[in-house]
Amino acid sequence: MNESQIVMNPNELVRYLKKPASEFTKSDIIRFCEENSIEMINFRYVAEDGKLKTLNFIISSKEHLDSILSAGERVDGSSLFSFIEAGSSDLYVIPRYRTAFVNPFAEVPTLEILCSFYDSTGKPLESAPENVLKKAYDLFKQETGMTFKALAELEYYVISERDDFYPGVDQKGYHASEPFAKWEMLRREALIYIARAGGKVKYGHSEVGCFMTDQYLYEQHEIEFLPMPAEEAVEQLVIAKWIVRMLGYRYGVEISFAPKITVGKAGSGLHFHMMVEKDGKNLMVENGKLSDTAKKMVAGILDAADALTAFGNTIPTSYLRLVPHQEAPTNICWGERNRSVVIRVPLGWIGAENMVKHANPNDDSQYAQMESKQTVEYRVADGSANPYLTIAGLITAALDGLRRPDALELADKLYVNVNIFRPEFKEKLASLKQLPASCWESAEALEAKRQKFEKDGIFPKGMIDAIVAKLKSYNDKGLSEKLYGNNEEIAKLVSQFIHIA
Repeated sequence: MNESQIVMNPNELVRYLKKPASEFTKSDIIRFCEENSIEMINFRYVAEDGKLKTLNFIISSKEHLDSILSAGERVDGSSLFSFIEAGSSDLYVIPRYRTAFVNPFAEVPTLEILCSFYDSTGKPLESAPENVLKKAYDLFKQETGMTFKALAELEYYVISERDDFYPGVDQKGYHASEPFAKWEMLRREALIYIARAGGKVKYGHSEVGCFMTDQYLYEQHEIEFLPMPAEEAVEQLVIAKWIVRMLGYRYGVEISFAPKITVGKAGSGLHFHMMVEKDGKNLMVENGKLSDTAKKMVAGILDAADALTAFGNTIPTSYLRLVPHQEAPTNICWGERNRSVVIRVPLGWIGAENMVKHANPNDDSQYAQMESKQTVEYRVADGSANPYLTIAGLITAALDGLRRPDALELADKLYVNVNIFRPEFKEKLASLKQLPASCWESAEALEAKRQKFEKDGIFPKGMIDAIVAKLKSYNDKGLSEKLYGNNEEIAKLVSQFIHIA
């Protein structure tokens, strides 16, 4: 990290310590706390339900702070994970120094640090979400020599009192500006706080979803991130969700990441873009086209696509979003710039390097050849996802694709470059498998393909058992058909899951 990257970094610790977050040490954290009058430390961690948990410490001395940062603390694992019994439930939470940031909401100077779970023997907890992701990420890098990077598109609704002054247009909110987008200021504030917390934000904008009822305004927004190594990509997403919710709480509005608010209006997804790098080079592109490496990864993910919903689409209302003729996918296929597929290949600036010269003919600046930005986008997951497990599942499936001798043939078979819902392409549509239509079907898909995820010890058997049991507990097979046209029952179901992870 050069001097300008330090000076312009939004993270207060990076600027003060004059080093990247990846190099933070215990001594750095103690020095920052001493010299900036930090009074409180909060340990944060994500458990089985996907929500951020908190353990507060008031700092009483330098020795006390050193002890907290050196040894972590005990927590009751049985209250955090269903697979841990109360009779032997103690776990340790240990801070990851690189995640430290200053709390923007606290009344006294407070430092936040994300933690990892360890068992009674001091080993990483086998079924802890962050450990599952770390195992998948490390194996992928060890076997391929490539770094798996990801970024999330975080979509959410702001639910507030109805406002008829400069009303937005129903389902036409994409990139709307204030005053037609009422909650742009909340989003802008979120971007600033997320960046200060270490998140690498690409941009924010209003999304398609915009509608009003007699009482309420529902306005959809999106925050997208920059590609980061998989573990860091999830960390910034988890913190971002907390920040957006906290801002909503402060503004007196509700924030919902739920996949569906009501039938007939845009739902909220949690799309993940993926890429792989080696020696700083993006390997998703070769000779100006999508590389064989990328296609093999796509094939592996598509082969596991039905089972991946068990990690990324975990509540009954997830399957009110995954319906035909919407931008959310239902059929297992991939394509370029097509928004109704499981994996989309978005524009990647391939062959489009000179646009800025055309737009600015009088500018004589020299522009270096930029590295490819090409990604592939997994469009199935939604806000109910456990992002640690979802990205771990994507990495595991991508690695399976790289291992498969028939991966390129499978990728060719599942490629679509047409609107598969048009009558003239009905044969192509009929040839494609469908994603699950309920939590029950998702559980069955995971049971059928569990070996893909249990192989190499990435996903523990007990974790898969617990996920299958949870999904089946909703007993929602055929629920979408049963609810069709019953707006009152749909509203009850939406309300039940309005504040999912």
